[in-house]
Amino acid sequence: MGGSAISGGFWTLERTAQFLGRRAAIRKGLGRGRAPPFLLFFTDPVRTPQPEAIVRRLPRGTGVVFRAFGAADADARGLALAAVARARGLVLLVGADDRLAARIGAAGVHLPERLAHRARRLKAAHPRWIVTAAAHSARAVRQALAYGADAVAVSAVFESRSASAGAPLGALRLAILARRAGGPVIGLGGVDNKKARLLKDTGLAGLAAVDAFGDRAPRT
Repeated sequence: MGGSAISGGFWTLERTAQFLGRRAAIRKGLGRGRAPPFLLFFTDPVRTPQPEAIVRRLPRGTGVVFRAFGAADADARGLALAAVARARGLVLLVGADDRLAARIGAAGVHLPERLAHRARRLKAAHPRWIVTAAAHSARAVRQALAYGADAVAVSAVFESRSASAGAPLGALRLAILARRAGGPVIGLGGVDNKKARLLKDTGLAGLAAVDAFGDRAPRT
């Protein structure tokens, strides 16, 4: 993933995610086929009301999970994000809504935990798609991977503002979960530039965040 780090110092969010992704590629063979991005930006209508401005500054190869939550302007906003993603070499996924993903030409979908069982069917219907899933427990992680998800975003790693975050796992418990999962695990929830460095030895395949990008994303 090209570009400068999101903020100063080597163990920033971007560089830590890059480090984790490279380690995972070697350890788990993620270079085969369409590997999921190792850095994900999750949009949120309240916390990131103007995601286009953030997406325009993300480093090449970053994944963007567009969560429309049934908004009336979902198609228009999704098409705008898709155009920016193509121009900047980003990987656009749509949260939960595979029909919306197909309409806007997204690279795949991100499924909430309750819909993780749909992963294999969606991949069969769209062989080129990347399908990731959310999980909030070790059991849910294993199930999502068994259902065929390419990677699982587990939360919450640290204290988070997300209403669905739950109690934070912390770096140690997350490391145990990631190493026993049997597939790529991405850390989400309270992850920012300062805390990212605490996760470099957890065995994760990447990192994800909402607020951490803000207006600090690289302008390359």
